[in-house]
Amino acid sequence: MVFVMHEMALTQSILNIALTEAARHGAIRVYEIRIIAGVLSGFLPELIQEYFNIISAGTVAEKAFLSIKKSPATITYLACGAKCLSERFIFSCPTCSSTNIHLLGGREFYVDSIEVE
Repeated sequence: MVFVMHEMALTQSILNIALTEAARHGAIRVYEIRIIAGVLSGFLPELIQEYFNIISAGTVAEKAFLSIKKSPATITYLACGAKCLSERFIFSCPTCSSTNIHLLGGREFYVDSIEVE
């Protein structure tokens, strides 16, 4: 198996957060980790789950499901001031066709919540 390093490092961080929070709350098992990922974050959810399955073995988070919800890119077009949400990598304004943008969101990636027993 070939590991993509930025996904592996990110997955290790997710596991660390889950284990820390589980210990803090006295949990005996982590069932689900809910993650918010911006469409521009560039991470592959299927790789993250696969890596998580490997590195969580033997921990209270073993077999936990990673629920990854995509959040749209939030864009302001500087030429006309229009704002929009985009699920794709298209940055041309639907109103004025400008590509001069200010990106307000879409690159985030964070653990939103954890379901434990």
